[in-house]
Amino acid sequence: MDAIDLSLVELLRGNARLSYAELARQVGLSAPAVHERVGKLEASGVLRGYRADVEPEAIGLGVTALIGIVQDSGGDTDDVLDAIREMPEIESCYFMAGVESFLLKARVGTIAELEQLILRLNRTAGVASTRTGVALSTKWENRPQPVTPPRPEAAP
Repeated sequence: MDAIDLSLVELLRGNARLSYAELARQVGLSAPAVHERVGKLEASGVLRGYRADVEPEAIGLGVTALIGIVQDSGGDTDDVLDAIREMPEIESCYFMAGVESFLLKARVGTIAELEQLILRLNRTAGVASTRTGVALSTKWENRPQPVTPPRPEAAP
């Protein structure tokens, strides 16, 4: 990626609805050139998608929880992941170093729904235990980090 690609990524992270014409104006290229560059960024997986950022409470998801999973020593990681993937309440899943194998971010409508999710997780083959924290409020999330140019590789 060159400086123009990094600028395009930064602009799209700020507003993914910018037109190719507006992107082109801001980076100093033609709209067709920007269209081609954005297409290459999408094809290479740098740009993974475009989505609406929705206020969770507005759609009935007022409870956010972070759930740590301690995996059973005999459990298969892929089987646990497959089971977690089928639970729509799980918004994010991170593989962790330490006692807990996974850290999940879940969103549900009520504490009762959270209780049911935790029970399902604890009944999942390969899960030894869970530990849950409930967020009282969200101060911020999904804050984009500044785009920085890739570091040059060290010479051998």
